[in-house]
Amino acid sequence: MLLRRKKQIVGLDVGSSAIKLVELKPAKGGRYSLVHAGHAVLSPEAIVEGTVMDSSLVVEVAQRLIQEQGVRSTAFGVSLSGLSVAIRKISIPAMPEAELAESIQWEAEQYLPFDINDINLDYAVLGGDAETMEVLLVAAKKDRVADYTGIISQLGKEPKLVDVDVFALQNAFEYNYGAATDKVIALVNIGAHIMNVNILAHGQSVFWRDIVFGGNAYTEAIQRELNLTREQAEAVKTGEQLGDHTPQTILAVLNGVSEDLAAELEKTVEFFYTTSSFDKVDEIYLAGGSCQVLNLDAMLKERLGARVEVMNPFREIDYSESDFPPEWLNRHAPAMAIAVGMSLRAVGE
Repeated sequence: MLLRRKKQIVGLDVGSSAIKLVELKPAKGGRYSLVHAGHAVLSPEAIVEGTVMDSSLVVEVAQRLIQEQGVRSTAFGVSLSGLSVAIRKISIPAMPEAELAESIQWEAEQYLPFDINDINLDYAVLGGDAETMEVLLVAAKKDRVADYTGIISQLGKEPKLVDVDVFALQNAFEYNYGAATDKVIALVNIGAHIMNVNILAHGQSVFWRDIVFGGNAYTEAIQRELNLTREQAEAVKTGEQLGDHTPQTILAVLNGVSEDLAAELEKTVEFFYTTSSFDKVDEIYLAGGSCQVLNLDAMLKERLGARVEVMNPFREIDYSESDFPPEWLNRHAPAMAIAVGMSLRAVGE
């Protein structure tokens, strides 16, 4: 009997401001090659603070993206973050796997901020000894899961994976950069509404946080300070010269928001220090559609004392330059990290 190659997941990252799609296929030597990559802007009223307000509009944009890309696969994945998701690492008495499976809901109920009846729960055993075991709990509200898997179903596709942004981000990072076993690394994904933080220490994920702060803060500040429409503010944010506004004026507005973002991230890192045995982050990798704001990397480097780099989730992925122009890929790459992380997964993993 011939061994069948596992079917890859098409990663569909449904964000507050854009939908991103990535499909990969396994290549030689454990590598992957890029089959499809697409990015489509989403109207701000479609998804508000992570809640799907207009599913028909989301489906319309996603369907157009799928058709433009010519995606034929039916196995799709989505990823969640924000207040509807909770991640906890707990220590419990050691027990056999079968016993853990039976008691995990009772154990989880003591640590999660949700009613156990309102969530989908998954877990993984991280390790332990004869006395105790460490277990990673991941919970997501059922209604939020249903909203996002429902989008895939309305597209005529099958929701095969529901991931969490911080872990999809980690998946993309580790494939492209390897697991750094001698450093403490912060992965920071700056979306329109949420900033996801995943801190890796010696190759293991040890801290997670979703911060309600993102690219919308830049857009709103530009609208307010420069008296522009949302569309004009989005254009200015990405470097377009508009009207009589000088680069210095625009940079001053951007820097003001970046200061607030850096302060939020600094507070989160300080909290990590107080709750762990670590006292330094060596490197920060930025991802997300809002991570390339002018001067943000330099500001974070100065504020947090760490090397800062914008993540390229296609760094170790093979692709044809005739199919994926490097200029387009470089511009959109940081925003595609979550979708890449999902698309590295296979059905049944």
